[in-house]
Amino acid sequence: MADLADILLAATVRGTPVTVIAGAHWEKKRRELPPDLRAWADVNGFKAQPGRILVVPGPKGAMQQVLAGEDPSDPFALGRLSRSLPPGSYCIGGSVEQPDLLALGWCLESYSFGRYGKASPPVARLVCPKGVDRDAVLRAARASWMVRDLVNTPASDMGPDELEQAARVLARSHRARVSVISGKALERGFPMIHAVGKASPRAPRLIDFTWGPAGAPRITLVGKGVCFDTGGLDIKPPSGMAQMKKDMGGAATVLGLAQMIMAAKLRVRLRVLIPAVENAIAGNAFRPGDVLKSRKGITVEIGNTDAEGRLVLGDALALADEDTPDLLVDMATLTGAARVALGPDLPPFYTDDEGLAEAITAAGRDVYDPVWRLPFWQPYNRLFESSVADMNNAGDSGFAGSITAALFLKRFVENAKAYVHFDIFAWAPAPRPGRPKGGEAQAMRAVFEVIRQRVT
Repeated sequence: MADLADILLAATVRGTPVTVIAGAHWEKKRRELPPDLRAWADVNGFKAQPGRILVVPGPKGAMQQVLAGEDPSDPFALGRLSRSLPPGSYCIGGSVEQPDLLALGWCLESYSFGRYGKASPPVARLVCPKGVDRDAVLRAARASWMVRDLVNTPASDMGPDELEQAARVLARSHRARVSVISGKALERGFPMIHAVGKASPRAPRLIDFTWGPAGAPRITLVGKGVCFDTGGLDIKPPSGMAQMKKDMGGAATVLGLAQMIMAAKLRVRLRVLIPAVENAIAGNAFRPGDVLKSRKGITVEIGNTDAEGRLVLGDALALADEDTPDLLVDMATLTGAARVALGPDLPPFYTDDEGLAEAITAAGRDVYDPVWRLPFWQPYNRLFESSVADMNNAGDSGFAGSITAALFLKRFVENAKAYVHFDIFAWAPAPRPGRPKGGEAQAMRAVFEVIRQRVT
């Protein structure tokens, strides 16, 4: 796969001009074209339709320029040019509303997963548009590519060991400090992480790394690292396991967010916590009806072993909360209910901090990383009450699955000055501009933008 710096070129490089035209302005633009170019557009039926391109040959047949129709509904749409244009270097002309998102969409569209030998097709290169912060675009694109690589890798090659190694490589590249607690050592301090992962031959673990000066604002990121989820003894059907390699998408996304933060050198005290487990089936697997005592002391009756993500997150959040962070963020591929409610493209988030909620929504809109707020609806706490423990991990109502999961996690957070939970999908089920089918980083750029605005 090409390096991103070779795809988004410096603004000083020359390239074949691409004139972007909105369909609504075509007739006016057409009248301004030289007669030969106007005739060429007419004979090819080009009217600046969204997504349509027209290669204009020069006197000797070589490509002289490109006309491209703008899709105002999708700022990543012109990124498709990276695949549809012949290999070469191109510079954008015409009026583009959000050139930074065009550049990012171009980079994101250029991604392909080639770990197992499938050849990556060549892509066209883009000269970074004038006024666009090339370094910022490359940071976001590199983080997204990393997240996609981690999520797309099958569980045979992305278990708790490999996820730990990915975290270590990232931490080492930015001189962060890493510690890991694994196997039976988890029993005493992190009993729910241990219970979920103990049936797998690949030991469960809690990955913990820190970066940045001690006196800076404390930002803690927690990511669900279930590297494969069989459902445990409440086993999933085959269709339910088909994409379970992506169940560590929350962990992958917080690693991508951490990479953006560290690469941008934001002045924060960053902590990343990843409970990395495989929810497997064996004679020692945790069972429906078991009662687990969490790190926080809350007892949890197991109503369903397939509601394991909230268990491992509960212990990790309890540890994070002990440090009283200024902002605590967790990301998890937690519930199918979130997909039923909002579909695959729009992850819900939960927070009681009104200012934070408004900032996240605005940032998601500005950087084209959409999210949607759902409520911590306290009356729904009754839906996971237990007759034998402080609460049940699943309940039996079948209603409000994403909200009840969020409320479950909230029980483990008391001290953080601000807390937000994201229930992400981490997957693009069908390709769209800038979003190839497969693993996807959701809410990462929106959260980065909020943090950046708060500390700069």
